[in-house]
Amino acid sequence: MEIDIVTREDLRQFKREMLEEFKQIIGSKEKDNLGREWLKSAEVRRLLGISPGTLQNLRVNGTLPYRKVGGSMYYRREDIRKMMEGGNGNG
Repeated sequence: MEIDIVTREDLRQFKREMLEEFKQIIGSKEKDNLGREWLKSAEVRRLLGISPGTLQNLRVNGTLPYRKVGGSMYYRREDIRKMMEGGNGNG
């Protein structure tokens, strides 16, 4: 039976490799999200740099159309683009 000894430096290297793989996975997931048609509230707030209250105001006054599915609000990327260009986002 062969015994391998794992050193602290081996563990540090393993940690660096794992962190790099996680970064790549997260990065590819974020790129996938860029192409999605429907975005959740948190994604819209992050994209526009606005607070939850501001997003609620955009919903309430009809500036930004949305769909409610279960307990989550979803917004079409195209509606967000139209709103940013000055349109009302409706058809």
